Amino acid sequence: MGATRETGSDAPGEARFLARLALLAVLGSLLVLVLALGEGGLIVLGAGLLGVVLCAAGVWWFVAHRGLLRVIGALLVFLAPAGVVVLFAYQGLWLTALILVLCWGVALTCARAALRRSRPERPQVATAAARPARPVLIMNPKSGGGKVGRFGLVERAEELGARVILLDPGAPADVTELARRAVADGADLLGVAGGDGTQALVAAVAAEHDLPFLVISAGTRNHFAMDLGLDRNDPAACLEALTDGEELRVDLGDVSGRAFVNTVSFGVYADVVQRPEYRDDKAGTALSLMPDLLVGEGVRRLDSLVDGAPLADQQALLVSNNPYFSPDEISGTGRRPRLDDGELGVLGIRVEDVAQAADLAVRGSQSTGLTVLSAHRVEVTVSGPAEADGSPEAVEDAGTDGPPEAAEDAGADGPPEAGTSGAVEIPVAVDGEALRMPIPVVCTLRPGALRVLVPRDRPGVVAPPPAIDWRRILDLAFGRTVRTAPR
Repeated sequence: MGATRETGSDAPGEARFLARLALLAVLGSLLVLVLALGEGGLIVLGAGLLGVVLCAAGVWWFVAHRGLLRVIGALLVFLAPAGVVVLFAYQGLWLTALILVLCWGVALTCARAALRRSRPERPQVATAAARPARPVLIMNPKSGGGKVGRFGLVERAEELGARVILLDPGAPADVTELARRAVADGADLLGVAGGDGTQALVAAVAAEHDLPFLVISAGTRNHFAMDLGLDRNDPAACLEALTDGEELRVDLGDVSGRAFVNTVSFGVYADVVQRPEYRDDKAGTALSLMPDLLVGEGVRRLDSLVDGAPLADQQALLVSNNPYFSPDEISGTGRRPRLDDGELGVLGIRVEDVAQAADLAVRGSQSTGLTVLSAHRVEVTVSGPAEADGSPEAVEDAGTDGPPEAAEDAGADGPPEAGTSGAVEIPVAVDGEALRMPIPVVCTLRPGALRVLVPRDRPGVVAPPPAIDWRRILDLAFGRTVRTAPR
């Protein structure tokens, strides 16, 4: 982790003021509860907590079971919060509940602002970039529901002097080979208009030849583009980098020899996306398979070594190219504050019953069902019968989990990489692409391996709110020394 540095006594006055406001808001919420004890304050607290627990139980029963329990779970998801609201209205406690929510909201807002001001985010260094003379851009017309055509990306790129290779949806191509041919023909920049899976394949070729790489946000979600600060609503704006751009050095992930820019997922999610029917019916396929993957007979778990330390019996494991800023955000909306810190983010999930689901809902990242780590090397295998019998079929139902990035470019990148003949393979989702890889699957990072060309105007660059650390808030508020690990 490195040495620590000290701040606090010299923390900005604004940070100290905000920390004190946060503590006052917390005290205010406690005072409201104390004053309302005789008028239902405990009911407000107890009913709110019960509502969260019942809602979490409903989600678990809906996802992990079929039949009557799934119906009951669906009802609980809607009825639990509705019942809490009705109870507050019937008991005349809605004002107390509203004040508590407002106090807590002010506390969290001020706490995050104090932490951000006491330890400003170190901006990533961008360097001036020369205009490329022979840029080559690979574009997938199907990505993002047809953004390439809708935003006129081919025409705009050619106006700026780029050569465009337009993929044929009816004839799957080897994108890696196309990129290598472009380099052999003299390309001095490679770029992609497509999903993150295609971005990663071409980025690997650019990194191999130390060429600039251009990200055009023409996919469905484009997490990589989002974390670079690019405008995902206007992919044509990304092309401005060809004439007035700057360069960032970012890390590039590697999973058993294949590059990734966002995440590698093991567990439930990857097994779901392996199924052919997933493309046409994502929700239906997931709901159909989840009970067997979570609580069915013969369910297998993931074992891993995280920088040599064991992490066993996980249902799902998410390895990311640099950590996400908050482990509570494990959906596709999570963000990475940096892409150049040289560390993998590791998120392990193990929820096997309704009690653990409730614990995760109430305690979040403090739950025993959630493991949050950072590492330089992660080695993943499976526990149980798959290691004993050594057949690929033995792990047919092992899957993955992670942000719900659709494998939108399947078919455009060529056939998935096959594993070693006779080796045990497990499903792996690499930037949303459904693959199978022989175990052990090893994830590492190549720090600063990728030169990314970006426009100077990046409206998506934001500083994500820091995770709340109430000990640091207390230290800031009272001027005590704060020890923090260096960035």
